[in-house]
Amino acid sequence: MNRIFRGLVIFIMLGFVSSCSKKVIPYQGDGKMGDFSPLYASYDYLNAKAKIVIEEESGKITRGSLSLRAKKDSVLWFTVSPGMGMEAVRGLITQDKIMIKDRIGKEDVNLSFKEFDSVFGLKLSLELFQNLLWANPPHPIDYEDRLVRVGKVFEVTQVRNQVRYFSKVQESHGKVIESVSNSLDDRGSLLASFSGFQEVDSQPFPIAVLIKLAYQLPGGSQNTIINIEWTSIEPFADPLNFPFKF
Repeated sequence: MNRIFRGLVIFIMLGFVSSCSKKVIPYQGDGKMGDFSPLYASYDYLNAKAKIVIEEESGKITRGSLSLRAKKDSVLWFTVSPGMGMEAVRGLITQDKIMIKDRIGKEDVNLSFKEFDSVFGLKLSLELFQNLLWANPPHPIDYEDRLVRVGKVFEVTQVRNQVRYFSKVQESHGKVIESVSNSLDDRGSLLASFSGFQEVDSQPFPIAVLIKLAYQLPGGSQNTIINIEWTSIEPFADPLNFPFKF
């Protein structure tokens, strides 16, 4: 896999990390049937950790840990460690661009979202990253969208900025349990499946997520599978630091 894309893939999948073991408290919800009421994660700042496994199309498997810090709707900051306390990648995602410092491969990234789309065929944004991290629906519903209830799940189809989004939202807790996004030009796609939710600060946050990516590289299209298991999610009211420089 191209090293530049590897750094982003590791994060996209977001943002995760290992260490700090703690008991997971499953989120139960109220179990009531009702109208479509998607639930978006509420926080000012957040610190999180998770275990991550990346399976590339070539058969290569990478295991590691990632640390994430976030300021809602403003900044996502992350570091990636393959073990032994060594930092391999540090990154910063803002509303405008993606920046990655590759300490091993020395292939740094400093791209706007538009530039990233032109290179890899994936339309990304800070909002998309947040939605993947916290199992949020991709966009608020409007009159052009399709919303259907199937049993205890709402199925939502939306088209925004030349991307089609299909989401399944669990009615009992209002979080996404499965989402698929495809660029209308078929250059890239992303699938995320969330297996269970834990209670954090009286809110549902994902326990684990499986992500499948299809994207473009100079040698042709590629597919990657990312497995993430969250080990720590801590919302904060006080500001966090986001140290980054090339």
